[in-house]
Parts: sequence; C-alpha cells; structure tokens
Amino acid sequence: MSEVVRDPKLPERLLVTERDALMPLLRRAPERAFDLPTACPDWSVRQVLAHCGAALTRISHGRLEPGVFSPESNASDVAERDSWPLAAVLDELERGMSQAGAVIAARSDGILDLVALGEWIHAGDVRESLGVPGAYSGDGIGEALALLVIASRRRKTPRLHATLPDRQTPLLLGVEIEGRPPARLICTASTLIRLYADRPLADSHYELTGAQERELHIFA
Repeated sequence: MSEVVRDPKLPERLLVTERDALMPLLRRAPERAFDLPTACPDWSVRQVLAHCGAALTRISHGRLEPGVFSPESNASDVAERDSWPLAAVLDELERGMSQAGAVIAARSDGILDLVALGEWIHAGDVRESLGVPGAYSGDGIGEALALLVIASRRRKTPRLHATLPDRQTPLLLGVEIEGRPPARLICTASTLIRLYADRPLADSHYELTGAQERELHIFA
C-alpha cells in the first residue's frame, strides 16, 4: 500500500473554508431551525453544533484527557451547553474553526487530523437538516476527500477504487486484504462521503461491487 504523505495544513484549510461557508448560513437562520433533527440520532441542529464547537475548543485549549471524544464525553459537552444562549454556541464554533487548525497542524503525529473531516461532515448534517442543496458537496470537498482517503486507511476499510464522475481524479481508499480483490465504486463525491460516513443516501445513485456498504463506514 502506498503511503499518503501528510499535509499538516490540510485540516486547517478545511476548517477555515467550512467556517466561511457555514457561519453566515447559521447566523441568518431562524432560531427554530436549530431545533430540527439531524442524521445524528437524538441530536438536533443546535446539539450537533454544540458538539462541534466543544471538540474544537478542547483541541485549541489542549484539553485532551483520556476518554475525550468518547460518546460519554461528547454527550457531557453537549449537555453543558444546553443552557448557553444560541449566540454563544455559534461564537464558540466560529472561534474553534478559526483556532483549532493551527494546533492540529503543530502535532507531528497527525492524530487529530480527522477531527476536521468529522467537523465538515457534521456541517453537512446541519445543511441537510436546513434543506440546503448539496449538503455534503460544498466548499472544501477536495480537502474532505483527501482526509477521507486517510481515514479509510486508518480504519482499515477494504481497498476500494472509486470513480467519481464529478471529479477528475479517481480515488484509492482503504487497505489491501489478502485474497480479496479491490472493490469498485462509481458515484458522485457527495455520495462517497455519505457512504463512508454512514449518512442517509436518500435518492443517491451508486454502483458498488466487491464490498458491502457497512464495511466502508469510518465512524464506529
């Protein structure tokens, strides 16, 4: 398997790009929109955003104690922000998207790089709930796909050749499994994100051979 050379600035570029695209949308959305459900079970739009802001604040402030980012830790962070004014939740998120990237880049192990991908996917969750077209294919899709390749290899999903009609370059994801030929997938970039992130596929069209959808999921 060929190694992917780490670009330490990639997560920061994705976070800043997403900040500039998402925050104006959130600032002008009516307050009732933040109560809408999302693809994340039991979490509203507001709670997804609270989780995103809390995660980035932890990174920015170096609060990465054992157990951080576990379901229990995430739930606790969201509950802590339930009493905050909505504006405070949005302010924290914007600060985190502005500041966390530099901290992620400074870590030579790259262990936090995929947090940026998770934040971008959660932004897609929010856009989908708000009815924004192209929820998982907006600004930053190129950076998101690059991080998805890394995520698929770290999670050891099956080797897969992806042909994306809306992108010029095919992608090679996952790792080789002895005795198993690579799977093949034809789909749009947004459908690729949905498949690997285990998000609703709605009316997405794709052709997958040699693997099952559940084998591609990068979030346990």
